[in-house]
Amino acid sequence: MPACHAGRVDPDPGLFGPDSVTWQLHADPAVALGGLRALMLQTLHPLAMAGVAEHSDFRDDPWGRLFRTADYIAAVTYGTTEEAHRAAARVRRVHRRLRGVEPESGRGYRVDDPALLLWVHCCEVDSLLAAHRRCGAPLAPGAADAYVAEQVRAAALVGLTPADVPASTGDMREYFEAVRPQLHSTAAAREAMRLLLTPPLPLPARPAWAGLASIAFGMLPRWARARFGLTGWLTAHPGTDLAAGVAGRSLRSAVHLVPRRLWESPARRAAEQRLAAGAAALAAGA
Repeated sequence: MPACHAGRVDPDPGLFGPDSVTWQLHADPAVALGGLRALMLQTLHPLAMAGVAEHSDFRDDPWGRLFRTADYIAAVTYGTTEEAHRAAARVRRVHRRLRGVEPESGRGYRVDDPALLLWVHCCEVDSLLAAHRRCGAPLAPGAADAYVAEQVRAAALVGLTPADVPASTGDMREYFEAVRPQLHSTAAAREAMRLLLTPPLPLPARPAWAGLASIAFGMLPRWARARFGLTGWLTAHPGTDLAAGVAGRSLRSAVHLVPRRLWESPARRAAEQRLAAGAAALAAGA
């Protein structure tokens, strides 16, 4: 509902608003592949993966965790400013009390460690942007940098200091170069990857999911694919990158043949209706 201020109805665009690159990019069908890519990439940080393995129910309820993540992103993207802050506050409350030890290295961790929060943030932003590009979705000159800069607001919500968060695609490349020596595939990461590639599904749906997950895996950087210990052709061969790009473009084109109401985010529709109602109320009261 539109927020009321001094007796007037004010349409709240939230953190980003309809003219942002964030609204454009998160509404595209490529976001599904980007989300999967992000989850796969996140597994490569041993401490971040240990936090998921110890404190998440991803083994028993992988779909629930996936949908909760999607709901959080939708609230931050399309919700009112208050809704975005409220969703982030819930996440911060949960994170504050979660600690543990990564079993292979014996290193302790806190889920709310800024370094781990930054890793998760950068994996998400980089992956959504990479999938958008690889699927051939339109992106105006300068829009990629604008998207990374916009997402600093989302990073601040979970407790990160904005000055510490990459604000351009160049900054993002530098971040991944710096963090790469810390990354490798642990037993927990391999278990998570198996679930991402072959989650519990009815038998008829498994081939479709396997295809989707394979495309997302192929969109990972070559260095990231190599960390999972698969064969050289899958990890390093340029054909893997080409195949993922072609398949992603084909999938995105196929989705666009379906009526938009069947795949468009309900959160975006609700936001558009909120803004339209607010604008109409303002016009009527003018």
